[in-house]
Amino acid sequence: MQELRRVRSGVVGERDHMVTMHDVLDAQYLYDHHRDESYLRRVVFPLEKLLTSHKRLVMKDSAVNAICYGAKIMLPGLLRYEDGIEVNQEVVVITTKGEAVCVAIALMTTAVISTCDHGVVAKIKRVIMERDTYPRKWGLGPKASQKKQLIKQGLLDKHGRPTDGTPASWTRDYVDYSDSSKKATAAEATPGPGVTADAASIVKRKRDSDSDADEATPTTTPRVKKEKKKKKEKADGGEEAAEDGDGDATRKKKKKKARAAEELSG
Repeated sequence: MQELRRVRSGVVGERDHMVTMHDVLDAQYLYDHHRDESYLRRVVFPLEKLLTSHKRLVMKDSAVNAICYGAKIMLPGLLRYEDGIEVNQEVVVITTKGEAVCVAIALMTTAVISTCDHGVVAKIKRVIMERDTYPRKWGLGPKASQKKQLIKQGLLDKHGRPTDGTPASWTRDYVDYSDSSKKATAAEATPGPGVTADAASIVKRKRDSDSDADEATPTTTPRVKKEKKKKKEKADGGEEAAEDGDGDATRKKKKKKARAAEELSG
């Protein structure tokens, strides 16, 4: 074996954009002394060059930094998406400028993405972009702003939990989604989209009536009755056997006493 070398790495082969170390040296010299980066850009390619074969998801600029901090890739933050995405396929999440944010595993197909308006689109596999490259845009909604204001006024503690001075309207309306019990209660209390309060009450009454009917319906089948009867008979037979055993023991004791009395009298 005269020569062993790697001829391919990912989408890049040994005949694609090959340069020598002298090219790297010259490109660096040209940039340092003449501020000309054209040669350097020919020698050093951006990371996105390796991800050109992946399907792309374009995110809004306001969602990029949240993803860099590990947030889920949700559908409301999605701007554009490529055709032909399948579940569990590796995709690349990019910005509107074409910068790679992360590599992710798709949890929705293109058809599902086009028909849904909420949900998790993909699961992050590897974050590429550095944090705070884009401005932080989360926590600026109306509820979050109101919560920050209440914390600043001292009506909530530093962790955002209610205190004695917390307004009743905040305690009543605010749902802490980090608490699973409150989250479930809020989900039950809030009717779905397009469902009126009357419709929700009708559905609830129907469920209650169905549950009452299920409770009223006898669940004992003939087979179960037969098995219960057999068990009862076995139990009765065992009691009778126990009684017979007790009677035999009593008779034996009486016989022993009679023999002992005869021996004494004799």
